[in-house]
Amino acid sequence: MIIIKKPEEIAKMREAGKLLAACHKEIAKRIVPGVTTWELDEFADAFVRAHGATHEQKGYHGYPYSICASVNDVVCHGFPKKIPLQEGDIVTIDMVVNLNGWLADSAWSYGVGKLSPEVANLLKTTEESMYKGIAQAVVGNRMGDISHAIQSYAEGKGYSVVRQFIGHGIGQEMHEDPEVPHYGPAGRGLRLKEGMVITVEPMINTGHWEAYVEEDGWTARTRDGGLSAQYEHTIAITKDGPLILTLQD
Repeated sequence: MIIIKKPEEIAKMREAGKLLAACHKEIAKRIVPGVTTWELDEFADAFVRAHGATHEQKGYHGYPYSICASVNDVVCHGFPKKIPLQEGDIVTIDMVVNLNGWLADSAWSYGVGKLSPEVANLLKTTEESMYKGIAQAVVGNRMGDISHAIQSYAEGKGYSVVRQFIGHGIGQEMHEDPEVPHYGPAGRGLRLKEGMVITVEPMINTGHWEAYVEEDGWTARTRDGGLSAQYEHTIAITKDGPLILTLQD
């Protein structure tokens, strides 16, 4: 069941989104060669708690950390570790903030230090593909219009789009209806309506799109060892167009 949000509920989610975006901006300052994702997890937990909120994914189906930290060939759901990040690495930080019972979700891929052209182009294309999808999130369009915009742009640049993990509705629960694929034909799927709140979060790979989950039950890696990046915003569909609730301004 899709839960349509009232304007006042979207306003509450926007406050959660502002806090999440502020946390990302602080994390960005700390991503340098030698820092560990364990340290970033501790920082994010303390930052959000200091602002009266919590990290929703901590404890979700037993997930033990405040953030997901996915490095290089890890597609998503990577565990924070005490391994220093290296020059040229990609690290994706994904988190869900709960502020007064309302949620916001955003992932961001960061380059560590000086980047190779391969890494820089992957990050640029992945972020752009997310915004191509968001631009299609307007009243009257179909879900497939978002999906197709992402897939056609990323594949047009020579990359692949992960199929196993997709976007979703969000509100007072982390995962609500509807599902938001990042691949597929335009003009298909449900009709987008005012008041829907969804995540658009493409994971883009340099190699094949397929990923596998490690024995820990969470960490997903590219099957061929290629690099992966992800960008994600929580957006509300409004009569005036898509409203990004997690914008880092």
